Amino acid sequence: MRTSPTAGTTATGRRRRIGAAFAAAAALALAGFGTAVQADAATAAPAKATWAKTPCATPKHKGELACNSLRVTGGLTAFQKQQAADGITPKASTPSGYGPSDLQSAYGLTSAAASKGAGETIAIVDAYNDPNAEADLAKYRSYYGLSACTKASGCFKQVSQTGSTTSLPTSDAGWSEEISLDLDMASAICPNCNILLVEAKSATMANLGTAVNEAVTLGAKYVSNSYGGSESSSDTSYDTSYFKHPGVAITVSAGDEGYGAEYPAASQYVTSVGGTALSKASSTRGWSESVWNTSSTEGTGSGCSAYDAKPSWQTDTGCAKRTIADVSAVADPATGVSVYDSYGVTAGFYTFGGTSASSPIIAGVYALAGTPSSGSYPAKFPYAKAGTSALNDVTSGSNGSCSGSYLCTARSGYDGPTGVGTPEGVSAFTG
Repeated sequence: MRTSPTAGTTATGRRRRIGAAFAAAAALALAGFGTAVQADAATAAPAKATWAKTPCATPKHKGELACNSLRVTGGLTAFQKQQAADGITPKASTPSGYGPSDLQSAYGLTSAAASKGAGETIAIVDAYNDPNAEADLAKYRSYYGLSACTKASGCFKQVSQTGSTTSLPTSDAGWSEEISLDLDMASAICPNCNILLVEAKSATMANLGTAVNEAVTLGAKYVSNSYGGSESSSDTSYDTSYFKHPGVAITVSAGDEGYGAEYPAASQYVTSVGGTALSKASSTRGWSESVWNTSSTEGTGSGCSAYDAKPSWQTDTGCAKRTIADVSAVADPATGVSVYDSYGVTAGFYTFGGTSASSPIIAGVYALAGTPSSGSYPAKFPYAKAGTSALNDVTSGSNGSCSGSYLCTARSGYDGPTGVGTPEGVSAFTG
C-alpha cells in the first residue's frame, strides 16, 4: 500500500495573492467562516488554505485500500479569494469551495447539465455505510437549487455490495466523508441523473470489486471509484474479475501521493482520472488549470504501470504498459469543492480536494454524454478528441521527479498527470 500524505499539509506558495482588496474579507472568513470550515486564528492577513487527509485515506486494516480525499481545515480557498476579489463578504455557514455552477462553467457543461442526464444512473462505489447519505445529499442539492434526489422518488438508491437496501455495512465516519464528496460531485455535474450508492462491507479490493460488479448488475452505465493502493501481481486478475465491463464508463481516481502508479487506476479497462488546480482567469474560457502538486508526497498520481497491459488507444512511447492518467479535473484542496457532511463531524459545508473529487466529476461528464456504445471501453473516447477544442489541454506543472518526462510533467498533448486534458463540454466523452 502506498503511504498516505501527512495531516495538515499546506498549499504551496505558487498561488497568486489577490491583494489588499480582500484582506478585510479574509479577516472575516478567518474569524469564523461557517460551522464546518474554520481557520486556525483570526488575522488581518490572508492565510493559505491548509488541509488534512480524511480518515479513510489511512486504511484501518491490513489489505484495505485508501480513499483519495483531503479536507480543508483552515485558511482561504480559491473560491473565497475570488469572492473577496468580487467584493463579496462570506456569511456564516456558507460553502468555501466551488459549487455546481462553478464546476459546470469551468468545464463547459452548463447547458448539458440543464438539459441532459435524465434516466441515466451514476453509481458511486465506496466502503462502509454512511447512514446520513440521503439527508446530506438533500442539504447539498437544496442549497444549490438542484432538484431533489430521494429514495422515495427513485432518484437515489443506497445498497450493499450484494444489492440489499436493508442490510448495509457498518457505518464509518471517514468513509462517510468520502461518500458525501462523491455524491455531491455527481450531483454537481449531472443534476438530472439518478444516483446509486453501492457500499462495500470493507475497503478490500475483493469487496470493492464486488460492489463494482453489483453496480453494473443494477444497470449503472457510469461507475465512479475514489480509492486505490499499491499495484500487485494480482491486478490483472482483478481486471477481469471486477473492471472488464464493456459499454460501462468506469472512472477511478489516479491517487493523491504524487508521481507513481496505483491500482485500480492502472486497470486497462477504466478511465484513470488525474487532478488539477483550478482557478478563475481572465481568458476566454474564464478558468485556468495546472497539475495539482503540493509536495513530493502529495499531488495527483500518474505513472507507468508495472503489471497492466497498455490499451490499444494509448500511443505514448515512454511506458510499455498502461500509463496513468487518461483525463483530469479539479483535485487541489486549495482550489477545492464544496461538500455537505454530517456523520461523525459537525454538520455543515466543508471543502474537499483529492482525486476523489475528479473521479465522480468525470463520471458525471460521461453520464451527460450519454450511454456508451455496446462493447466499448469508454476510456478510449477522449483520446479521439485529443488536441481539439473538446478538451482543455493542461500544459503546466508536474507532480514529481521523472527527469522531465511527460510521465510526471505537463506538456502540450498527452501527459501522465492530466492525460489528454479536462472536459470542455461532453463531446470528448461520447462513443
